[in-house]
Amino acid sequence: MIEKLQKFPDQEEIEKELSDYLSKKYGRPIKVVSPMMMPEAKKKDEGGAGAPPSVEKIRFDMKPEELETYLDQYVVKQEDAKAVLATKICTHYNRIRWQQQRGRAATDQTIGRIKNNIVLIGPTGVGKTYLVKLIAQKLGVPFVKGDATKFSETGYVGGDVEDLIRDLVKEADDDIQLAQYGIVFIDEIDKIASSRNLVGPDVSRTGVQRALLKPLEETEVDLRVPHDPISQIQAIEHYRKTGKREKQTINTRNILFIVSGAFGDLASIVKRRVESQGVGFGANVQSRENDYRYLKSVKAEDLIAYGFESEFVGRLPVVAVLEPLTEDDLYDILRNPNNPVILGKKEDFRSYGIDLKFDDTALRLIAEMAHREKTGARGLVSVIERVLLPFEKRLPSSSVRYLTVTEEVVRRAREELEFILLNPEDPDRLHRYERLVGEEKESARDQVMRRKKSYIQKYPFVFSPDRLELLLDEHLRTGITIEALFDEFILLYNQVKVFEDDFHEQHGFRIHFDDQAISAIIRKAIEQGLSASEICRRISRDYDYGFNLVADRSGQTQFILPEAAVEDPGVYLDELIRETYRRHPLKTPDMQKEL
Repeated sequence: MIEKLQKFPDQEEIEKELSDYLSKKYGRPIKVVSPMMMPEAKKKDEGGAGAPPSVEKIRFDMKPEELETYLDQYVVKQEDAKAVLATKICTHYNRIRWQQQRGRAATDQTIGRIKNNIVLIGPTGVGKTYLVKLIAQKLGVPFVKGDATKFSETGYVGGDVEDLIRDLVKEADDDIQLAQYGIVFIDEIDKIASSRNLVGPDVSRTGVQRALLKPLEETEVDLRVPHDPISQIQAIEHYRKTGKREKQTINTRNILFIVSGAFGDLASIVKRRVESQGVGFGANVQSRENDYRYLKSVKAEDLIAYGFESEFVGRLPVVAVLEPLTEDDLYDILRNPNNPVILGKKEDFRSYGIDLKFDDTALRLIAEMAHREKTGARGLVSVIERVLLPFEKRLPSSSVRYLTVTEEVVRRAREELEFILLNPEDPDRLHRYERLVGEEKESARDQVMRRKKSYIQKYPFVFSPDRLELLLDEHLRTGITIEALFDEFILLYNQVKVFEDDFHEQHGFRIHFDDQAISAIIRKAIEQGLSASEICRRISRDYDYGFNLVADRSGQTQFILPEAAVEDPGVYLDELIRETYRRHPLKTPDMQKEL
């Protein structure tokens, strides 16, 4: 009887059999994936095995509360908006990670899914762009911002709405795999709502909405377009070398879109709806506070009534409303040690070697003046620039090395400037400056102590008391945020540990820098602007030679290196060799006969 031919196994069956066999042989789970049998799209499976280093750095697994806590360090108020953004953005990236881990089965189930694209509603200067930039930076994804007022149905600046996606690729240094996880932020989105006073369709604005529909959901965007001469030159060069026409595209499936606007009349639309349903707030929409109370109840039907197409609103399922900022909020922003307004101004003066300090009464007055400008946090920048511009112009040419911004400086800038230039050594001014230096250091120390707990739990050996003090001093000296310094110290510490292992592999000697030595390496790295790896290479140039002499005499191959081995390695090796020779003298022939 003729045996039936056995069906040849498909790719999944082959992979499973090989995985089972290798798992049994080596005693641990092994998954086999065959790139030769895989379609090209699978080779580029996002975040999976073989993902490029840039993609591996993305925080796909961040939790909402973790991200919200991070935002709390930088953004005053806006609790509701921070919660919505942290939750939905973390869910967006965690879902991507989950789908990648499940493979093809998850991909098949995602057809027609709605992305967590977000609408941010709030007046100017409340931190809409700042929030999204912070999130993109924390997650490690590229970010681009566009202005909806520059769009038209046929394009903008000679291009079209898809140019934002191309900008995202440029922001990712032409790394398409990284760009496909980026965030696109479109401001002034309320300006493309169709006019409610217009008789007939508002074609230009609704046309822009339609142009945005596909990128908001999923589409393939061609990276080489006729109006971009650079991309055309690249395409011609590629064809000249290979004889093939290459079409580069990027899929927007995992690109998150966040749009924002002030939506000036939206509160009135919401009010009419809720009051018609008998759910009013008992007040007319006259103030920004009442605007915010109504906007918290905004629904898709309100956005449609505002002038957006239903298809457009359907692709923006998440809405977050930001509160207007009061005078007290502006004051709290200035007092926040991580706020970019004060940090940026300090950096301006630090570039001239001038240390800038702000008295609390001056901050209160600046907040009051900024609030009158009705531009939110942007008013803070305007007021500070207006006050400090004369000082920024003249002090760099003087001998003055510090400036204390007091209430008098804010109210009478030019008079105070002339007094400082005539009396650079004024004792009262020096006393105020020293007091503020002490207060700032104590405030920074409190921040370090609050943050150290979570870091010490994860990295118990990295943050010794002396390194925490070094971190504090570096923060006060440079203005680098404490969180960034914690991350930098972890990196420097790990570089030292990697160097210890590399030294053993290259030279055969096991070395271990003690705690004080590691602190010295980190301090040198920070002071000289180098990596800890480079500092270790420089101080260890003669280690191999010295350790060989010690090993030949004593047999020692392991060394615990103290701070002296970092600060003056030549002297340390000389003393180590002398001590070794003293303890292990050469045996003379007479001594050997006695033995």
